[in-house]
Amino acid sequence: MQARSGDLISDGPSSRLSELGIVLPAPPAPLGAYVESSDTGNLLFLSGTLPVVNGKLAIAGRLGENLSVKQGQEAARIASLNALAAAKLDLDGLDRLKKRLKLTVLIATTEHFADHAAVADGASDLFVQIFGREIGYVRLVYGVQSLPIGAPVIVDTVFEIEVPPPYSTSKPQH
Repeated sequence: MQARSGDLISDGPSSRLSELGIVLPAPPAPLGAYVESSDTGNLLFLSGTLPVVNGKLAIAGRLGENLSVKQGQEAARIASLNALAAAKLDLDGLDRLKKRLKLTVLIATTEHFADHAAVADGASDLFVQIFGREIGYVRLVYGVQSLPIGAPVIVDTVFEIEVPPPYSTSKPQH
């Protein structure tokens, strides 16, 4: 994809991942009665993804209790890679991703933990590497008491996607 007014990814996310030497994990499996992704029109909504590797939580715990900011950043990065893997499965590839619109990062913390933004940068920095800094997005970060299966973070993302052309149902004219 070519850049157009800062809206499109210049080389496409697949090429950029390859350049960075990043291999996406297998798409995450839902932990309950929901799907990992849902697209409508030009939007792709991804369920909150966890820092899971090979079906197991890679990093567990709470920030401010037994995890450092650096460990939280790595957890957010892993969760973001899982989000991209879910997007890739939904879209049959990543190159229809035009822009990330929103990033929400939930962080399991103690009541005195205050470095939420630094932890969320683990996700943001990965997306900047892939999509570039000029394609901005909104972000919401907040701390919670606990997260499913003892995860330290959940990454929730919304992307703008390129809509494929509609299939033609008309018969050719003779």
